[in-house]
Amino acid sequence: MSRHAKPDLTPDANPLLTVRDAALRLNVTPRTLKYYEERGLVTPTRSEGRYRLYDEHDLEQFARILRLRALGFSLHGITEMLKRPLESVGDGRRRYSHESLQQIADALAQQIDTLDARIGAVRRELKEAQSVRAELADDLDYLKRRLAGEPSEALIDERLAASRRRKDAERNAALLAPAHAKTPAAALKSANKPGHARVSKGAEKRGQKRTQKQSDDEDGGERA
Repeated sequence: MSRHAKPDLTPDANPLLTVRDAALRLNVTPRTLKYYEERGLVTPTRSEGRYRLYDEHDLEQFARILRLRALGFSLHGITEMLKRPLESVGDGRRRYSHESLQQIADALAQQIDTLDARIGAVRRELKEAQSVRAELADDLDYLKRRLAGEPSEALIDERLAASRRRKDAERNAALLAPAHAKTPAAALKSANKPGHARVSKGAEKRGQKRTQKQSDDEDGGERA
């Protein structure tokens, strides 16, 4: 360069901003930008000193995230939305194409199915853990009462009686299971058994008698 030549003062077409300057531009805290980066929504460049540097594309991405968050979309939903481009429409705005919307919907539906499977597994595990805990609590109660001096014969009789009550309750629950729990073929076979109608009518009469007795008891209590 000759000594009369002027230096090039043209500003960089795509200047890089520090996290503090980018946060000021977007009117958020630097921690907010770092949080979205940690979630993988934005990947800024790094300086030689490993400082975050954001370009205009990063700022547009952040602005898009902030708008979607303000509209109530989840980060998982936003992650899927950011994978698809916005397309220009006639009024000058940009929107998702029908194909992109379908892809986003399919991705979110798949995530929901995965979560439903996980929830089902956790519920089964929780039910099993509660059952084991109840059994252990019964065992511990027996041991504490034995240590307190209660006779083993009485405690064993009590445990046997409790076991019979549980089995009776399970058997009654199985008998009272909803009709829709049976397969159509099994329900039809049961309905066609000889004497099925007679049993049903007998049960209906017994139910009417019990209802009448309960009503009489309630009336008596009201008068008392």
